[in-house]
Amino acid sequence: MSEPVRCEVCMHHCLLSEGQYGRCRARRNENGRSVAVNYGRITSMAMDPIEKKPLMRFHPGTRILSIGSYGCNFSCPFCQNSMISMADQNSVDWCFIDADAMAARVLETPDNLGIAFTYNEPMIDYEYIIDVARRVKDQGKQIVAVTNGSVSLPVWEKTAPYLDALNIDLKGPASFYREIGGSLNAVKDAIAYCHDRCHVEVTTLVIPGKNDDEQFIREEAQWLASLDPDIPLILSRYFPRYHYQIPATDPRVIYHLRDIAAEYLNDVYTGNC
Repeated sequence: MSEPVRCEVCMHHCLLSEGQYGRCRARRNENGRSVAVNYGRITSMAMDPIEKKPLMRFHPGTRILSIGSYGCNFSCPFCQNSMISMADQNSVDWCFIDADAMAARVLETPDNLGIAFTYNEPMIDYEYIIDVARRVKDQGKQIVAVTNGSVSLPVWEKTAPYLDALNIDLKGPASFYREIGGSLNAVKDAIAYCHDRCHVEVTTLVIPGKNDDEQFIREEAQWLASLDPDIPLILSRYFPRYHYQIPATDPRVIYHLRDIAAEYLNDVYTGNC
């Protein structure tokens, strides 16, 4: 039996015995290596408008093949895709599509912008992103990931050269990240690293009593503007999902926070209003 291995993919640094799964439910120790067992295991696939990612300033008006697997390294009690993000290989239906077959699907529709890795947390299986991207980028296809932004710098260094656009969630203040099992600093580091390397947009799902404080939104917008005032920010309306039964966000709150963020950023959008 191999020695325990420390998974270095994200900030949790799970110590895994042989065969043990990490917090994400998607990586485990196989012969002394952290392996993405959800590699190529697809639970969801759709041709979506690029604005649904959401990406508002990246090839607007186009459509992109969007795929998801299962697993996530967060435990958000308000998750909108909990049926796959909180699942493992035994609790959700999936089919295996290897990188060659997925590339063929990307290329079979001429007006398809490319491929978006989304729905669950795609970066925990960054190897699949790279393998598919290697097969389609030289055909002019765009590579997109929709992510919580919470993987390690070495993972970003490996993956960023293949990415054309990211939507990264910035979920709330540090106290909120502690509640959901994440790190605000890790997300800010990801945004800062990636915005110089590909197109980056940021989404905040505004939840009453959690992250709808004017001061938080002001500080978020100021910080993003310190990187680049042209980074688009999407303030999205929350609805009750998964374990949260907090009432839906009042749209008037979203519009008010948009106006505050727009004091610092050039492109602030509202979602689900």
